[in-house]
This record gives sequence, structure tokens and C-alpha cells, in this order.
Amino acid sequence: MPETESLSIGEMLDQLKVEFPDVTISKIRFLESQGLLDPERTASGYRKFYPADVERLRWILRQQRENFLPLKVIKGRLEAEGNVLAGTAGGDQHQASPEPGASGEDPAASPPDDRGGEPEPEAAEVPAPAGPAETTAAQPTPAQPTPVQPTPAQPEGPRTFTRDELARASGLSPSELSQLERHGLVAGSSIGSQLYYDSEALEVARLAAAFARHGVEPRHLRMYKNSAEREAGFYEQIVLPLLKQRNPAARQQALDTLDALSGLGDELRSALRRQALGEVAQERPPPRRS
Repeated sequence: MPETESLSIGEMLDQLKVEFPDVTISKIRFLESQGLLDPERTASGYRKFYPADVERLRWILRQQRENFLPLKVIKGRLEAEGNVLAGTAGGDQHQASPEPGASGEDPAASPPDDRGGEPEPEAAEVPAPAGPAETTAAQPTPAQPTPVQPTPAQPEGPRTFTRDELARASGLSPSELSQLERHGLVAGSSIGSQLYYDSEALEVARLAAAFARHGVEPRHLRMYKNSAEREAGFYEQIVLPLLKQRNPAARQQALDTLDALSGLGDELRSALRRQALGEVAQERPPPRRS
């Protein structure tokens, strides 16, 4: 699969937001930590997602939303089906490509190396039964991905924005941004004489801009901040005993627990919201009398 078809975690999130507005990067990482996703990684550790990975995640989110299946059941179904969705994300393509090369008739049919070097073990297996002539032709292929890998073309690391950059990227006016700051929804950090904002501030600002299109003002969004702070405080109480142990294993367990709780919290809020809005969503205007 061509390298240009891979997506970063943020780009995949943008594709999924249309159908699943509640999905977050934290939830995607949580699903990965639970073994439901296995994205390819670059040499620098950045995740690379392909169309099949997106469809696999879309299927998982639909099972949660439409069938209310817990993650253990979803994972069990994937495993029972032979990880068909996982295979289409990359594994099956890597296994299928060596067959033409093994016959000695089409050594150029092993392009999966473009995906980032993962097929190297298979490239070594292909020429073994075919003879030295094909071995020579196949050897240069695994070495090609190294110079063309786009790291770090789209890094997932933290980014910072000036106030003007944040306003342009979010679509908010300076006055609207000031309102978000006044209500504590967005805050910058001073570095020297300049104020900078992180990627979380950008996400909040973009969501606030989307709310504004429905007539929702920043002051109305305070309830989300209050709820998030209460939820975060509750999670901190749960992982605090682990953090007090002050060792790497306990800290990693605390981070894994936070990821799990965040994912569960997202699911519970969505379910409770659907439950609360059930009657409202089902209401229909009475038929007009002639």
C-alpha cells in the first residue's frame, strides 16, 4: 500500500468524528491498550493507520454504540472470526504479496515494503526457495523504506500556538477567544513575553466554535468544565495510591488505569445522555388537522 495512504491518529480521528462525535484520541489509545487495535509504527514510534484500520475502529465503535457490547465481547468476536478485520489492516496484505515473488515470475509484486519496513522478514523468506538470481533482485527492496519514511512529517507530539494562530485555527474571533478565557475554558502559558496555547486549547476552541454555530455561548459551556474537573478529581483519588509508590511500574499502572477510566467515562456519559434524551428524540409534532 503506498505510503501516502497512511493516516496519523489525528487524521483518522477527523474521519471518524463525522459518524462518532464523541470519539477522542484518548479513547483510540485506550482501545489500542486493550488489544483491539494494533496500528503500524514508524521507526520514531508514531502510529500509522490505513483504511482497513479505520474500518476496523469504525466497526468497534458501532458495536459499542448500536449493540452496547462491552469491549471484552467485541474483542472475543474479533478473535473468534480469526481477526479478519485486523488482517485486512495490514497482515493479510503482507502475507499475500510474497506468493507471486516465490513463483519466480513477478518479483516486483512485493510492494508492501512501502508501508514502512514491516515486510522485511517476508522479503527474506521469498528468495530462499527461488534461487540466488531472485535473491539478488529482492535484496534492495527492504532497504528502500528507510530513506523515504516521512518521519516526522506529521508528528503527534505537543504543539503550541500563539493567540492569533489559535484564533485562526479554531475560527474564533479575538473577542470570542477572550470569552473562553474569561470563563476558564482556555488558558495559555507565558513563555517570556509571549502567551502560548497547547493542542488541548485548540480542541476546546474548535468545539466552542461549533457550539456557537448552534447559539451556545461560552458561559453555557462552564457546566462541561465543572463536570470534567469533578470527574478528573475522582480519577485522581483512584490512582493516587499507585502514584505514591514512586516506581515506574506503579506509574505505568496508574496511567493505564486513567486511560481505562477515561474510556469507560466517555461510554457511560454517552449512554446516560442517550437515555436522558430518549423521549425528547422520539417526540414528533402532532399531525396537523385539516
